[in-house]
Amino acid sequence: MTSAAAVVPGPEDTDDAPHDLIQAVAGETLRPAEVVRRLDEYIIGQHEAKRSVAIALRNRVRRRMLPEDMRNEVLPKNILMIGPTGVGKTEIARRVARLTESPFIKVEATKFTEVGYVGRDVESILRDLLEQTITELHEDRVAEVEARARVLADARLLETLHEANERQRATRVRSDEEAASAEQTAVEARRSRARRRRLAQRLAAGALEDATVDIEVEEPFQPAFEGFTGTGLEEVGVSLSDFFSQLAPPRKRKKLMTVAEARDVLIDEETDRLIDMDRVYDDAIHLVEDSGVVFIDEVDKICGPASDRGPDVSGEGVQRDLLPILEGSTVHTRYGPVRTDHVLFIAAGAFTAARPSDLIPEFQGRFPIRVELKPLSEDDLVRILTEPGNALTRQYAALLGTEQVTLDFTPDGIRELAAQAHRVNEEDENLGARRLFTIMEKVLEDVSFGAEELAGTTVVIDATYVGDRLGELVRNQDLRRYVL
Repeated sequence: MTSAAAVVPGPEDTDDAPHDLIQAVAGETLRPAEVVRRLDEYIIGQHEAKRSVAIALRNRVRRRMLPEDMRNEVLPKNILMIGPTGVGKTEIARRVARLTESPFIKVEATKFTEVGYVGRDVESILRDLLEQTITELHEDRVAEVEARARVLADARLLETLHEANERQRATRVRSDEEAASAEQTAVEARRSRARRRRLAQRLAAGALEDATVDIEVEEPFQPAFEGFTGTGLEEVGVSLSDFFSQLAPPRKRKKLMTVAEARDVLIDEETDRLIDMDRVYDDAIHLVEDSGVVFIDEVDKICGPASDRGPDVSGEGVQRDLLPILEGSTVHTRYGPVRTDHVLFIAAGAFTAARPSDLIPEFQGRFPIRVELKPLSEDDLVRILTEPGNALTRQYAALLGTEQVTLDFTPDGIRELAAQAHRVNEEDENLGARRLFTIMEKVLEDVSFGAEELAGTTVVIDATYVGDRLGELVRNQDLRRYVL
């Protein structure tokens, strides 16, 4: 049986993620087996959880290929992950969303309260997801129009510089000079065009980057108030700010800056003109509705036996408020209504003090797929330290390598690190792979502190080295609780 999983945070996934899911299906690049294979590069074990998420992802793509009448009837099968902390629940959802370039947000169930009480309401989950998606789409659009915006900015910059030069030249003409003839005017016009061409060549060659120029820039609208706070009122404050910003005319003022600084300002202005934000808002809404993934962590903290002290506004109340969103409803945002019918929800919890059956029945029924993630074994911890591309051993070796200190992790040293972490997890609280962070920091504390003195040397991390620094600490149970 495949035992548990683990995750080590690291650099962004550099795999070439498909940009179009339909195209990906045609190219067979997003089959469940391929999704699991890519997840295996960063997450050890947890094969059942990976399979469930991969199937849910594949069904979402299959739904897009159905006729429209059938497509609207097929709803996503939400997933409930059950397992101790540090075994890969969050990372599985995050990696899958990144793999498919799906809108993804992670929220803590304990951050929300029932509607009508102080705190955030659950509909803010979709609003935050939409805001995040709009930001990402806007960045993509900026990258698409950047080249064109730079050309337009350079043209405006050239025109500003040329006009400034011509004005300075005109002031040197004597005021009592007789009116120029038509021929002289034509000659001067040709000379002006020639000066403009020379100026354009110098600007393109970068010879004017440090020159100063006086340009007219638009200043963003600054509301006279910060808005409101409290349940649902943040949307009201933002909407009022938008309303007043549309009423107020754009403010412009001249600023003296270098050509390099002016170019950046003008590029931003031209980018804003080239991007249709209404189209960005509509595309973001459709993307969230069709491909959104919401990961709700710590759901075990909002369930438990009924309380005799009054309404449980942060427990069962939150579960009841989540029901319509999970089933499919409309959430009103400042950019338009968002339907949640086809948003995939993945809930997770350790369920150490409660059980999934303690959730209200309606909430349980909206998570038909349940997967249990196994605790980490010693062998799993060894694999975590060696196999992933972002393994902790590689991270620490790279960090200390910046100061010319070479770390050599021997097989018996890695085994000892995993054994000590597993032992502490078994005897104290089980933190999963997160225990490795504490163990590694404690083992490499002396090397990290005195890296300058060890420059040019190789430090061998073997079983003896690890034992000398952890042996007494691990054996002393009282001290271990405070340090490890």
